[in-house]
Amino acid sequence: MSKPWLLPRRTFLRGLGTMMALPVLEAMIPGARARAATAAAGTTTAAGFPKRMAWVYVPNGKNMKTWGPTGTGADYKLSPTLEPLAAYKQDFSVLTGLTHKNAFGMGDGGGDHARACATYLTGRHPKKSASDIHAGISVDQVAANAVGGQTRLPSLELSCDRGQEAGSCDSGYSCAYQFNISWRSETQPMNPEIEPKTAFERLFGVNATPEEKVAQARRDHYNTSILDTVQDQAKRLQGSLGTVDRGKLDEYFTSIRDLERRIQQNGLQPAVVPAGATPDFNAEYSFQNHLRLMFDVMTLAFQTDTTRIATFLVSHDGGNRPYPFINVAQGHHHISHHRNNADSLARLALIDKFHVTQFGYFLEKLKAVREGDGTLLDNSMIVYGAGISDGNEHSHDNLPTILAGRGGGTLTPGRHLEYKETPMTNLYLSMLHRQGVKATSFGDSTGVLTNIA
Repeated sequence: MSKPWLLPRRTFLRGLGTMMALPVLEAMIPGARARAATAAAGTTTAAGFPKRMAWVYVPNGKNMKTWGPTGTGADYKLSPTLEPLAAYKQDFSVLTGLTHKNAFGMGDGGGDHARACATYLTGRHPKKSASDIHAGISVDQVAANAVGGQTRLPSLELSCDRGQEAGSCDSGYSCAYQFNISWRSETQPMNPEIEPKTAFERLFGVNATPEEKVAQARRDHYNTSILDTVQDQAKRLQGSLGTVDRGKLDEYFTSIRDLERRIQQNGLQPAVVPAGATPDFNAEYSFQNHLRLMFDVMTLAFQTDTTRIATFLVSHDGGNRPYPFINVAQGHHHISHHRNNADSLARLALIDKFHVTQFGYFLEKLKAVREGDGTLLDNSMIVYGAGISDGNEHSHDNLPTILAGRGGGTLTPGRHLEYKETPMTNLYLSMLHRQGVKATSFGDSTGVLTNIA
């Protein structure tokens, strides 16, 4: 009896200026069809599919009065802010009581926004300096060092804010602290990509030679797709795949073309301008579209196993972006210093709910990608949260945190889990272990986080 045809996991479709990774197909997973039959009989498994990790950071704290859920365990009730995630309640847990003690001043005075970002994934207190930066390696880079060699990109760093890397941004702290959450080493931040088009091309474009760069420019000029350069290879491949994999490949190609079109339509983020100047806004630009395009890029990166590690700094802490599209004309940072004013708290809750709604879009995209008898979300560990809880107090205790996904069957979502002054890094250490990283500690961890399995 002949062995079933097996496609290498690292299979690419190549065209001039393009190197397109494929989604994880059944043909790449030994025994996948047999497991699918077992799943149809009532048994589920995530075997054979990689685990992914991502962190989504939102700035300036929350209206904690409308954030926290009611009750604990599986019977908890979503808060008004978390209501947009109702459809995915069984796919995530809300964690309360986690803290970043190293984000407090510890004798350094002001600078909570810089420390919030710098500490969030490192668990280390950053050195207060405008030039001599020193934080700690971030958890995503610890994971990337361990598993990044198995993918084309060790990690992916994204943001919607064009950062300022030099000089002082917050009470004497370097701007590098405030515009980065990922750190390759204690002194080297990983600058995020802010343009969806460039992030997309990083996934699929080669651009290593002058000819390839010309090919990319030609596609841009004539508004053609990267799919056009690999269509012959794609047709040959589809002819050798099973029905399920052909359907997955069709969905994948459709999502790529849809993302290309939406990137072209959204335009570029407006440039940062000095205070008092009039910015040259691109009329087509939309912050919501920008967010969703970045979530789409992350989904494709995970779907194709181009990387298994990603971070997304939605906006930097201390950022004063207005939200007129949800009737909040005031800047976010200004509103976060609400002084318990009812109107300010109401506007802050609107911003919080907007961000949560966009995160729900990401969960929807991940859950729509089938992997065997489960989904891409099932095989992921996604943290959504902030380095500040109450922006008025600049508190780094009881940080608003969501843990989504099942981590390949190692997490049990659908609950509200309460902790008491527990280091956030305990969660990260637990995630590293599930990713196969052998670490005894991380940052200021005191052990692994209990009850998440």
